[in-house]
Amino acid sequence: MQVKWWRSRFFYLLLLAVIVALVLVSMPREGPEPVALADFVNEAKPQQLDTIGYWQEGQKLVGLEDAEVICWTQYTKTPEELSKLLKEEGVNVNAGKKLESNFDGAALEADGKLDDEHKVTQAEFMVLAKKGQIDTILQDGDTLEGLKDSKITITAAFIGDTNALRDYLEKEGVILGAEGIKIDVKPSGVDWGTIALTVILPIVLLGALFYFLFFRAARGAGTQAFNFGKSRARLSIDKRPDVTFADVAGTDEAKEEVQEVVEFLRSPQKFQALGGRIPRGVLLVGPPGTGKTLLAKAIAGEAGVPFYSISGSEFVEMFVGVGAARVRDLFEQAKRNAPCLIFIDEIDAVGRHRGAGLGGGHDEREQTLNQILAEMDGFDTSANIIVVAATNRPDILDPALLRPGRFDRHIVIDLPDMKGRKAILEVHAKGKPLAKGVNLETVAKETPGFSGADLANLINEAAILAARRNRKDITLEELEDAADRTIAGPEKKSRVISPKEKEIIAYHESGHALTARMLPNADPVHKVSIVARGVLGGWTRFLPSEDRHLWTKSQFGDRLAVSLGGRVAEEITFGEMTTGAQNDLEQATKLARKMVTEYGMSEKLGPRTFGQRQELVFLGREISEQRDYSDKVAQEIDEEVHNIIQRAYDTAKKILTKNKGKLKQLAEELIAHETLDEPELDKIFEGLAPQPTPS
Repeated sequence: MQVKWWRSRFFYLLLLAVIVALVLVSMPREGPEPVALADFVNEAKPQQLDTIGYWQEGQKLVGLEDAEVICWTQYTKTPEELSKLLKEEGVNVNAGKKLESNFDGAALEADGKLDDEHKVTQAEFMVLAKKGQIDTILQDGDTLEGLKDSKITITAAFIGDTNALRDYLEKEGVILGAEGIKIDVKPSGVDWGTIALTVILPIVLLGALFYFLFFRAARGAGTQAFNFGKSRARLSIDKRPDVTFADVAGTDEAKEEVQEVVEFLRSPQKFQALGGRIPRGVLLVGPPGTGKTLLAKAIAGEAGVPFYSISGSEFVEMFVGVGAARVRDLFEQAKRNAPCLIFIDEIDAVGRHRGAGLGGGHDEREQTLNQILAEMDGFDTSANIIVVAATNRPDILDPALLRPGRFDRHIVIDLPDMKGRKAILEVHAKGKPLAKGVNLETVAKETPGFSGADLANLINEAAILAARRNRKDITLEELEDAADRTIAGPEKKSRVISPKEKEIIAYHESGHALTARMLPNADPVHKVSIVARGVLGGWTRFLPSEDRHLWTKSQFGDRLAVSLGGRVAEEITFGEMTTGAQNDLEQATKLARKMVTEYGMSEKLGPRTFGQRQELVFLGREISEQRDYSDKVAQEIDEEVHNIIQRAYDTAKKILTKNKGKLKQLAEELIAHETLDEPELDKIFEGLAPQPTPS
């Protein structure tokens, strides 16, 4: 809702600024501070003054520049003495300095007549009063008017009250009273304009400011208290589809599932005529970045109906009952705008399994969940409202929330396969200038395990790299560099390493690449580099020929041998090992233990699993493991893991020892060029054919 202009904060700040400006303008301005005579003369030396005049009959000496007072000082001597003093101090009065006998420069003419405007200085006013040219002095505010026969003849400026004027005239020797000059005071009128500007207006503005800031806020506090339980869902009723199914790629099956939802919202009679009922709730489940929220936006864009979007965390508040009130308000709004969609993102924030916390039945989260359950199960079949929710933690959701009648349909949006990754890359590459030789299928093969968000970021990083390199289009080189950057981090070409360490890294990566080349079940080597990225000193990239969903024992064996090839290369070349193989050993140990305890690939222990694990399904993290085997079996598991790793180590050692010449050649090429791509690797590996894995 748009805020009225008189209620906006900017209006109040502007009002306050106007008040401050008026107060500053109305404040009296102080003149320049008095200075000593020596400082006054110093001001006159560097040509900072163009006029030196007297004020109040020689009591003060005033310095001016362009008719503006710069400084003043007390001075009671004659002008002749002043001229002498200035000359002694080196001030040339005739060159740019005028020595006036009055402050404002107005002087009497030779015949004693006044100038046309009747304005004189105080000194001249006193002289004329002494000569009897006036018979009455009328004080009008800060002005003295000299009258002769009730006619104004001269005026002069004077600041002070009537008593000060009387004392000043007596001091100057002007005769007052019946035998002399009469003093009269003109009553000052009320300047209503000044009063209104400097007094009334600031008071009115301050009053209005306090009224809007405090009284209206206090009066609205009651309504705000009632709005505390209102839903904070954002309503989108724009008929134009910003996101459609054409913008969602790599999830063809999920799109087919949700297209029925769109058709129901467009023409519900089609389903109701056959006795069909559209699912009341659709739960989108999948790892982060796979496009769950994007798919929900596409549903709203295609359906063209009101779309309420809210996060699960927005229901949860410190006060018990607020979340439940917001749920009620959300569904009431939805019923008034039916048919419509309600999208709850990250529903696991409020739909967690009840009883898992310490709050019991009065916990705020549980109260909110109870209200959601009641609202979703209380829908009338004629109410065309569909709830779409997204989560990557389905394992912690309450079973009552997942049952049919609430979330009838669960749609799993998994990581895209190679075909899906290519489609996603094509969607995000629209509108970007790709070079003619770019093959997005190659990029899709290089990025197994990437989500839709990762691929969108890859295209964006490639565009940034192309701009950094002053290119007009995006080539395959930028796309591959962006993939490397996404996987391992930016290149660290500035890292300084010794020639010996560089040689060790080159032989280590060469060991990985050569071992993979010689094993039949290993993935082809796509790129080898000894340029550091992130925490990696060097890296070897593989290009799987296809997406795998099943792995064989021989494939795992070759994969272990490739992982250990770097350490073996260091051992047979330098006769000792380094810490560079730490990550390789960690991954190999994990894989070998899974082969024994999860996949049943141990001939000695047989086809069974060991240990019960609790994992975060779509986050890939293991929470805990419950041990269901004896200490003797645990020892046998350790022995089997050791045997599997040792066999892989022996395989890699046999291959690299037999092809030590090729290992040296590959390492030297890496030292010379730092990065080798697939065509360069094929030249080096020419004549080498994969050999069967030794038993």
